Order: sequence, then structure tokens, then C-alpha cells
Amino acid sequence: MSVHRFEPEFFYNTIGAHSPVLHISDGDSVFTNTIDAHGLDKKGDTVAKRGNPMTGPFYIEGAEPGDALAIYLDYIYPNRNWGWTANATAVNVVEPQFIQNLNKREILRWDINLQDGIARISEVAPPLDKLKFSLAPFMGCFGVAPSQGQTISTETSGNYGGNMDYRGFVAGTIVYFPIFVEGALLHFGDGHAFQGDGEILGTGLEVSMDIRFTVKLIKQKKIRWPRGESATHIFTVGNARPLEQAVQHATTEMLHWLTEDYNLSMTEANILLGQCVEYELGNIYNPAYTMVCKVKKAILSEIGQI
Repeated sequence: MSVHRFEPEFFYNTIGAHSPVLHISDGDSVFTNTIDAHGLDKKGDTVAKRGNPMTGPFYIEGAEPGDALAIYLDYIYPNRNWGWTANATAVNVVEPQFIQNLNKREILRWDINLQDGIARISEVAPPLDKLKFSLAPFMGCFGVAPSQGQTISTETSGNYGGNMDYRGFVAGTIVYFPIFVEGALLHFGDGHAFQGDGEILGTGLEVSMDIRFTVKLIKQKKIRWPRGESATHIFTVGNARPLEQAVQHATTEMLHWLTEDYNLSMTEANILLGQCVEYELGNIYNPAYTMVCKVKKAILSEIGQI
């Protein structure tokens, strides 16, 4: 197991079968960085086209279609002292007759105190001048190359991952992806310092990031949609539009997980989910919406499945 340091020199605005920037092995870790959604790096310089430019892809030796890839998100933190958000709600999350009342969409700059882990809006009038948020950095867009040689815009998401904007993808989380191509081809980008559920402004607090991740290859492990594991929950991710289809993907993947890996019958898994399932909204702004289906580990432990 090796630790690599990688400094990106170019970026992709798609997730796909691009030439890999680095070959790594099962168990390896990588220190690298990502730029923000508008292509600005840690110095504030424009180094790529806007639209969630990706660092990578990273080729994982031995990864093949039909395997799964576990990504340990070891460290995620902003590497500059400012970020930005939009200031107008997306038109698809308000009633049609209300759209005319929305303000013109503009970009707001935020000051980030990296030492204290706090962000405030720059040069804003009362009462928002008193507003401050604790940083909760996460990866907005990441995943593996999709199937059939596809190269897909980083604006959207699918079973390969992509622009999910789920604020549970924080340091300490393990994320599992199905593998569709040789080497998996792992991409990272679109770091957010924090965000509310849904990314309803079309942005989180967008900023460049320093990240460290570790990869573990799970041979001949079939999963169909992204999965995750935090200290407290297991979760599955569905990406689709309409929102009910994303719910269907996430819920079905959770039923697969509970019956295949936790020794529950289908009836037992249904009873369990019916009483304790939790849903969280990832992205409801982009072409595909994201829904997360969660189960507490404590409940699985209570019934002897952990």
C-alpha cells in the first residue's frame, strides 16, 4: 500500500473513459486537490472551464466490470479563504406562479476562516451580517467512468455517481461504486464547504479543496447504485428524474443490500425499512435528482446483523 501525492494540471468537465492521470493499487491513498465549480483554483486563478471540472481520473489496478470500489474519504477541507454561492432559489422548487417573485440570480462571495472553520457572507447588510456557518466540507461530484464507453457531463449523475451534491459525503465516510470499465477511472470535483439539502440555489458554498482518499477493491461484488457508510448509518443513492424514480433506485438498492449482505429475508427487510427508513435529499437542481435511503447501524446491531 502506497501513498501518492498528485498535483493536477488539467481537468475534465465530463466523467468518462479519459486517459488516466495516475495508476494506483488496491489499498493505496492519494493526496490531491480539486478546483471549484467555476474552474478557480486555490489561488483564485481560472485554470479550467466552468461546470464542475474534475481531478483525475485515477486508474485502480485490477479493477474490472462486475467489481465494486470502496472509496474512503479520509480528508476534505477548503484550501483557500473564500468561496461563493448563488442568491436565488431554483425555479423548479417553487410554485410556477411564484417564479416571477424571485430575485435576479447573482453570485455572492463568502469569507472562510480556515482556522476557526467558519464562513460568513462578504459585505452584506443586516440582518445577514450576523449570519455565520460552521464548515462541513464534502464532495459534490465524484464517481467512476460509466458503462458502454459513455462520457457524461458533470452537471448530472447516474449509477456511476456524478453530480449528486449530497452533504453526507464528508470525511470519514466510505462510498461504494459499481465498476463499469477496466481500472474504474475515478474522478473527483465540485467541493462544497457546506450546503443545505437539495442544493436549491444551484450551488453549495463552492470552493477549491485539498483531499485525501483511499481505495479498496472488492472483487466480484455486484452493486447496482452507489452505496455509503458513515459512523451511524448505511445508505444507498438513487440518481434520476423524476424524484420518485430516484427514490425507487435508492430503496431498491437498500433492499438488495439488506437481503444480500445482512441475511434478512425480503419480508424482514421490508418490515425493517417500513419502520426505520430515513430519506435525505441530495440534488434537486440538476438534470438528475438525488435521493438517499438510510438505515441506522444501531438498528442492524440490535437485531444481530452487525
